[in-house]
Amino acid sequence: MRLTVVNQTADTLAIFPAPHNDTGTGYCLSSSSCLAILLPPTCNTLHLEAACVPADSESKFEPVVGLDNEPSAVIPLTFGAKWKTIRLREDCPWRIYRGRITRRHHKLTILPRRNLASFLSEMPDSLPLSALVLPGTHDTMAFYGWPISQCQSPETPLEVQLHSGIRVLDVRLAVVDGRLIAYHGIFPQRTSFQTILGIIHAFLTAPPTSRETLVLSIKQEDFTKTPLPLFSRLVHDEIMRGPGGRDMWFLENRIPKLGEVRGRVVMLSRFGGDGSEWEGGLEGLGIHPTAWPDSEKEGFTWTLKGTLVRTHDWYNIPSFLHIPEKVELATQILLPPPNNPPFPVLNITFFSAASFPLAFPPLVAKGFGWPRWGMGIEGVNGRVGSWLLDKLSGGGKSGADAGKKGSRRSWESNKQQEQRMVEDVRIRGWALMDYYAEPDYGAVVPLLVECNYRGRKKGEEGWE
Repeated sequence: MRLTVVNQTADTLAIFPAPHNDTGTGYCLSSSSCLAILLPPTCNTLHLEAACVPADSESKFEPVVGLDNEPSAVIPLTFGAKWKTIRLREDCPWRIYRGRITRRHHKLTILPRRNLASFLSEMPDSLPLSALVLPGTHDTMAFYGWPISQCQSPETPLEVQLHSGIRVLDVRLAVVDGRLIAYHGIFPQRTSFQTILGIIHAFLTAPPTSRETLVLSIKQEDFTKTPLPLFSRLVHDEIMRGPGGRDMWFLENRIPKLGEVRGRVVMLSRFGGDGSEWEGGLEGLGIHPTAWPDSEKEGFTWTLKGTLVRTHDWYNIPSFLHIPEKVELATQILLPPPNNPPFPVLNITFFSAASFPLAFPPLVAKGFGWPRWGMGIEGVNGRVGSWLLDKLSGGGKSGADAGKKGSRRSWESNKQQEQRMVEDVRIRGWALMDYYAEPDYGAVVPLLVECNYRGRKKGEEGWE
């Protein structure tokens, strides 16, 4: 079986087949490189360890002998699903994804293990939020009303979402007995706005996560019953009286830099009327799009203080048969716009979609059957994960080409290997998902977070 190994960590990796061959020889794979090999028939696992290579070594790929310690990662070579994560020890410094290029050609992508609860702490203050990839949840609090209104699993409450790397929250509210409560469609979601604010405040004031920031989109769900000014006034008053008060919020109508909003919430207001209930009017409602076309298939753009905002929110897909088209449109907007415009760009994309009766949210997000083994329909999340893996591992083309040149004794002679550098791709934007923890126990969010470390050049996008 051919195997392409992609090393997107800062480490040089020592890779050994197991059972070991007669010489106990493995190979070093340098950072941002990939290697195509042909595995011996007896090999059923790979052992990985960080390798020590002399600083003046020019070789990107060279043999090494033996392991000094227990391997940091033991990877079983039983490839069935199209892609999935490999379960590793908690102290392993990497995340490893395995995937299938063809039936006899597979890929391992090795990424650093980031702390998802505080990954923004590692980003420079000078970055505008438009230059970040922020994972988000569509209808963040929609835990009830399956299969029509539920968009997130009850097993992933807001606290879990925040510690799992979710940084854009999409909260839909309605007025019940004079107070705001989370709602989706006709289904109450049982959580008050004050409870939501309390959870957010606790997260942003806890020492390990006090340098994070959140974007909170607020949308009125009962606009047919509650007058717009009343809803807007209630949001204002509950924020001002809530935990953290006004100081917890960034309410200017512009894209801030990360250093301005650490420990704070950036409002994205999809309500507000004329803004008369807010200090500063429409300029005091946070990021405030003046129009949001309903389910515009090709997306729409708007400008915000010199930033072009590209938005994809086509949710009313005709049926699950349109999932591939939905994924194509939702992912392409995360790539740089054509012609490299000389002004900042913010991409906002919703991976969520739903329609009655052939595209309920759980079906669209998760698919049905066993799609990763070729039986059933693969959902949006699985397809997005595959797309991200492809981009983060160089598209797979170099690995596929190299694999064709492998030798059956490829573990015995580095002259018969082909190693290539892996180019970084620039993916940017805010990406909101239904059932974000699917598939594979939250496998997509770490891929989105990893995009923040890729395609960076000093002096561009505010990168220092």
